[in-house]
Amino acid sequence: MKNFYEVVFIVRPDAMPGLVESIASDITKIIKDEGEDVTKTEFCGLRQFAYPIKKNKSGHYVLLNIFGNSTTIAEIDRKLRINENVLRHLVLKVDRLDNNPSPLMQNKHYRENLLSNSGEEEFSAKNIGE
Repeated sequence: MKNFYEVVFIVRPDAMPGLVESIASDITKIIKDEGEDVTKTEFCGLRQFAYPIKKNKSGHYVLLNIFGNSTTIAEIDRKLRINENVLRHLVLKVDRLDNNPSPLMQNKHYRENLLSNSGEEEFSAKNIGE
C-alpha cells in the first residue's frame, strides 16, 4: 500500500554542494527504481543548529516528498543511517503532501525579500532628503 512520506536529512557542513545533490539523487534513484514517485525535492541550504550535532554547528538540509510503499522507505532509512555524511535524518508518514515551499524555504525567501526591499527604501529615502 502506497502512502505519503516526507524525508528530511542533514548533511555535514564541510560537504561540497555536489555531494549533497549526489546523496539526494541516490535516494531519488532508489525510489524511482522501485516505481515510486518523488513529488518534491528542496535543497534548503546551509543552516545553523540550535545545538551541536556530532560536533557540528550547521548542516545542509534537504527535504523530499515521496509517494511510495513502506519497504522502499525502509531501504531509504537504512541508506541514510549508513551514510557517514548524513548527520541526522527523519522520515515522516503524512496524510497528504504539501506542494508549497517548506517553511524553511519560505523563511529564506522572506528574508531575501526583506533585505532587497529595505535597500530600496533606504535608496528612496536618500533621494527624498536631497
